[in-house]
Amino acid sequence: MAEQFPGPVLDLLDAAGDRTVFEHAGEEVSGARLLGMVRRAVGGLGKHGVGPGDGVAMLLGVGPGAFAAILAAHVLGARVVGVRPGLTEAQREHLLRDVAVRVTDRPEGHGTPGNHGAGLVLALDELLSAPDDGVRPRVRARPGGVARLLHTSGSTGVPKACAQTYAAMTAGWAHRPEAWPPAVRALAGRMDRFLVFGTLASQVMMEYGLLALAAGGTLVTADPPVLPDALVRYRATASVITVARLTKLVAAQRASPVDLGSLRALMVSGSPLEPGRLREAAEVLGPVVFHGYGQTETGMISMATPEEPAGSLGVPPVDLEIRDPSGLPVPPGTDGELFVRTPAQGCGYWREPALTAEVFTGGWVRTRDLGRLDASGRLWLTGRVRDVIIVNANVYYAGPVERLLAGHPSVAEAYVVAVPDDSTGEAVHAFVVPAAGRAPGLGELRALVTAELGGACAPTRLTLIDEVPLTAAGKPDKRRLAAGG
Repeated sequence: MAEQFPGPVLDLLDAAGDRTVFEHAGEEVSGARLLGMVRRAVGGLGKHGVGPGDGVAMLLGVGPGAFAAILAAHVLGARVVGVRPGLTEAQREHLLRDVAVRVTDRPEGHGTPGNHGAGLVLALDELLSAPDDGVRPRVRARPGGVARLLHTSGSTGVPKACAQTYAAMTAGWAHRPEAWPPAVRALAGRMDRFLVFGTLASQVMMEYGLLALAAGGTLVTADPPVLPDALVRYRATASVITVARLTKLVAAQRASPVDLGSLRALMVSGSPLEPGRLREAAEVLGPVVFHGYGQTETGMISMATPEEPAGSLGVPPVDLEIRDPSGLPVPPGTDGELFVRTPAQGCGYWREPALTAEVFTGGWVRTRDLGRLDASGRLWLTGRVRDVIIVNANVYYAGPVERLLAGHPSVAEAYVVAVPDDSTGEAVHAFVVPAAGRAPGLGELRALVTAELGGACAPTRLTLIDEVPLTAAGKPDKRRLAAGG
């Protein structure tokens, strides 16, 4: 039986030896040195009594010290809670519930009880100054123990905390080359120099960071992560990017091209990538865009390589069913709600049994996403279960309307929301980012939707916008669109 996570990651660092695994602040850090930092952090946390089941919050960036501290907490079997920048005070307080220790590399006081019941606050430098006994740490994690709480974006209010066990993390694909699906294996071959930014407490950044290490690559930190400058400066071959940042990168390359010859992979994460945007990115950047689809609750569900048809998310390497409203599987080509099972999926929401029962059902995770599988087994998303407009008491999903509008030659991006209507109860309001040099009219968009989906789905209002507002997690904020529209 394989050793519990993070044992296999310790083995990766040990095998790396003198090879550089991190480049940070002008300094190269080898696998052996990083492993020593992990040992020191284990000693520092252990000195403060951290052990299995204890909550440890990580307010950290992306340097090797942050990586070592997170790994050390997992070695001790702690429940790791990542705290990303940009949260409101209420969200931050919610995340820091039930936390015994807070580790930070941010300029604030330490060694005293933290705010919001966060317990003892420790500076990262203090942990890394602990003695190094040179002995491989004994992994104290228990398979059924909660390894980390992964928080949703919080776009509907307070983020939900999804619990992932050590058994699930052990079964994860990132650190195990033998478990890599074909699309991930193709990506791994391009991870020589993986540009990291933000925080390694991020689920996505840590997963791809582990993939880079397992692929023999180097994590290269960027601060600030200004694109395309950081890609050029650090000779990055790969990085993670949101749809909004990808759009800006493409625009910058069109306006003032720089040499991106080293770039081989951009992993789009966080929200769907419209086919038009993907085609534009391929024209400007080349075949470098990988589009990942997953959820906090499940981890990766599917990934499209640059060779996939625009709009496809590839063939899912996990158990996936498309179900109708009664819960029965539907045949290929039919839209329905996605239910998935993944090796590393969460076990439920922290201290929320009712919500857990609603989403985690019979070993499956209800994604609340709509989509279909084609005859080749490729996955195509079509919308969200709750993203609907109710016209004359009939429910219409926003996703198909948005995708149809986004396919119009004058449209780069399209978002639709429900607005009150005296005649029909609700109607469709379309917010459109025009394609370069074009301005679509309401009449032509109404005709397009009416012909394909019917008049009830056709927009009654059209607002042209320069760019869509984003949530703190970098996803399109349709609530702000609706409020301003």
